[in-house]
Amino acid sequence: MANLRLIITLITVLICLFSSFTKSSNVIKIDLPKSLNLTLSTDPSIISAASHDFGNITTVTPGGVICPSSSADISRLLQYAANGKSTFQVAARGQGHSLNGQASVSGGVIVNMTCLTDVVVSKDKKYADVAAGTLWVDVFKKTAEEGVSPVSWTDYLHITVGGTLSNGGIGGQVFRNGPLISNVLELDVITGKGEVLTCSRQLNPELFYGVLGGLGQFGIITRARIVLDHAPKRAKWFRMLYSDFTTFTKDQERLISMVNDIGVDYLEGQIFLSNGVVDTSFFPPSDQSKVADLVKEHGVIYVLEVAKYYDDPNLPIISKVIDTLTKSLSYLPGFISMHDVSYFDFLNRVQVEENKLRSLGLWEVPHPWLNLYVPKSRIRDFHDGVVKDILLKQKTASGLALLYPTNRNKWDNRMSAMIPEIDEDVIYIIGLLQSATPQNLPEMESVNENIIRFCKDSGIKIKQYLMHYTRKEDWIEHFGSKWDDFSKRKDLFDPKKLLSPGQDIF
Repeated sequence: MANLRLIITLITVLICLFSSFTKSSNVIKIDLPKSLNLTLSTDPSIISAASHDFGNITTVTPGGVICPSSSADISRLLQYAANGKSTFQVAARGQGHSLNGQASVSGGVIVNMTCLTDVVVSKDKKYADVAAGTLWVDVFKKTAEEGVSPVSWTDYLHITVGGTLSNGGIGGQVFRNGPLISNVLELDVITGKGEVLTCSRQLNPELFYGVLGGLGQFGIITRARIVLDHAPKRAKWFRMLYSDFTTFTKDQERLISMVNDIGVDYLEGQIFLSNGVVDTSFFPPSDQSKVADLVKEHGVIYVLEVAKYYDDPNLPIISKVIDTLTKSLSYLPGFISMHDVSYFDFLNRVQVEENKLRSLGLWEVPHPWLNLYVPKSRIRDFHDGVVKDILLKQKTASGLALLYPTNRNKWDNRMSAMIPEIDEDVIYIIGLLQSATPQNLPEMESVNENIIRFCKDSGIKIKQYLMHYTRKEDWIEHFGSKWDDFSKRKDLFDPKKLLSPGQDIF
């Protein structure tokens, strides 16, 4: 028996050694000819960094990483991959803010898009041409020097332009100005065949609409022409509390219908759960214990978060907006707090939270996030079945829960990005942004699976955002009526299926 155990142990060691050798041989397998004039890095530290993403759930090892000096470098790489003797797959990677290895490629080549950064504001200040590897925070800094800025933002500015546009780009301005993909005039894209194409609504529209929200399947964005408008100087930033869900959503929906001057410019909503960490820091110190007690008393408290941007605080419109918020909304009396901050500090607010979490060692942890779009007509059912019956019954809830409405007409259905295919004017954006440990990650992932199962069993026609499916039938269901066009575009622009294999679509 002892000899049998020894043999089994030796076989196991040999298998591990062979597996390790196979993986390392994959790393050196790609041999780019000198004529390409490209440096393929296989430095262990660079490979390691490219093997992980923000989700910290998967590890996918590429064969190498290139840092392009221009879009021409990417074009030559893809032409060689498509036409050379040895075919390999390619993934564009920005800040690696994907959740399940979507920006990865096993044994293939990662294109480090952060090597391409630039922002050029047009003379009339109506748009900026931005290199795809530029961070949104740097787009703001450059455009603000000219007194202008993009009109729609994600909540987190330290991600790249190209990565955002490949997914959608959502945040609290969507109800007014649409997602980021709705505020793009023109793109430069390198297809899976290595073609460098400029596209817009008029020029190569098939590629333009396909790439926006197209999950990197049809080409690598290298430049985006972003819509600009006047950059406000400051923001009046409010949070108010509700104990009744129907009252909370009614006020949210009322505010997003007011897209005139007296309306707010930003709107989101949070959910405080009694089994989670309740961040009361936005409220005055004298009220923080009251907020915590309120959550304990009700189990769930809803936070309406809005902002109004402005230049001159003495303008009558500012007092009108404040009156609308303080006198006509049905939040819990006394539970409203306002901060007056610079426009940049408001937009960059998540960076402050990131710095806190990094200092505590709580940033680079698994992030089993679940992002959903839910039809307005079923938001109450979602709330009762998910918030009350699943999230509130967890042992502990760790992270942030977002719930807020947006106007459907701000989305362009010709683009690849998916929202529920329903005949309703309003949809809800849900962000269950939980953090985990390696020990409780399976439990968190099980919670997400239970939420998806509940929605399916209840007939709630959700769509996921930043999703990761591994079965083709799930992708077909996700894209719904767009699947045929999506599949045809793949055949047209990336016939050898070289691009973004980490999405697991084709």
